[in-house]
Amino acid sequence: MISNIFHATKTMIRAMERLNIQYGNPECRHLAELVMSVDDDRVTAFEEIHVNAIRTLWQDSGIQECYDRRKEYHLSDSAKYYLSDLDRIASPSYLPTEQDILRVRLPTEGIVEYIFDILETNFKFRFRMVDVGGQRSERRKWIHCFENVTAVIFLAALSEYDHVLVESEKGNRMEESKALFKLIISYPWFKRSSFILFLNKKDLLEETITHHHLADYYPEYDGPREDPIAAREFILRMFLDQMPDHEKPIYYHFTCATGKVLVLLKESARPAVSCTLLHR
Repeated sequence: MISNIFHATKTMIRAMERLNIQYGNPECRHLAELVMSVDDDRVTAFEEIHVNAIRTLWQDSGIQECYDRRKEYHLSDSAKYYLSDLDRIASPSYLPTEQDILRVRLPTEGIVEYIFDILETNFKFRFRMVDVGGQRSERRKWIHCFENVTAVIFLAALSEYDHVLVESEKGNRMEESKALFKLIISYPWFKRSSFILFLNKKDLLEETITHHHLADYYPEYDGPREDPIAAREFILRMFLDQMPDHEKPIYYHFTCATGKVLVLLKESARPAVSCTLLHR
């Protein structure tokens, strides 16, 4: 959490310069230099001087303007949550809550495997989940290693229809997700695998839709202006339209990253496994 707070603050400091936003308080320039001097990958504890600097920066009108323009750069979704609760988190007696832990951002590097069990009344599910989110380069050279896996879980953010890519200021994150989904579901290696689609960040969609009309980015959307239910159904249809085989079964859920995603995964697992075995 400490690393996430420093990383979010430094991200906004860099964006201030790129977006040509001025600090409301000129003294914040010196505070920004102080925060930038900290290695957010190595920091493990707060010093009072840094807490005071981050608090003052977060309250600055310039930083708040920069935060409001976060769709123009990449800022962690948990930035506001952590920075608004800075004093609680920086307290010597601080103990993290469940929400604090769920909102921590730990980027995946390479390919990571997780094995866990879900107990039912009369039997047990053993999940061997392989996260390839951190291994994007030369995908075609290794993707075949997962041929005929039981299921492919694909996550996409509902709220990022107005966000630019991390790698490019011109690309759109939702368009990238749609293109990647179409590519993955079209691979011959997954022809017999079930697909589970998690359209995530439904809570953030409710916030985004009040400020940025979906039709401004997708003119074909003709639903109500600030209706997150209509918006997420439209986004779901866009993803389903990417499927080359519309007869292929797919299990989808609208989720929140801080919710009980594992429960939904369990709900999808049984039919996904049955369907996959049926086609083998």
